[in-house]
Amino acid sequence: MREIYGDNPLTHPEFDPNLWMEVGSFGGPDKNRVDGLSNTTTENLRAARSVSTVGSSQSVSSTQSKEFVTLQQHTAQLTEKYDHLSAEYAQLKAEHAQQKAEYAQQKGGS
Repeated sequence: MREIYGDNPLTHPEFDPNLWMEVGSFGGPDKNRVDGLSNTTTENLRAARSVSTVGSSQSVSSTQSKEFVTLQQHTAQLTEKYDHLSAEYAQLKAEHAQQKAEYAQQKGGS
């Protein structure tokens, strides 16, 4: 990353498809496989790589970085909402079980 984007990590993109393909590829120059990725993901990397060579790779990477950050934030929000709803569901379930037990006790005591 430093060779391409300089020593300042703040100027480095979150993801560089060219570098990923270079470092993660097996099988020589044809780069048939990227370790740990599905064929679909590898094809997407190749497509991203083609796009980045058309324009400025830093501007494409910058856009990708912003999209990635946005997705991370959205994921965090959804995770927070899920955790809240899970806790609320557990509380409602416990209250329902308690009401059911009280009803059964009242019905059996009558």
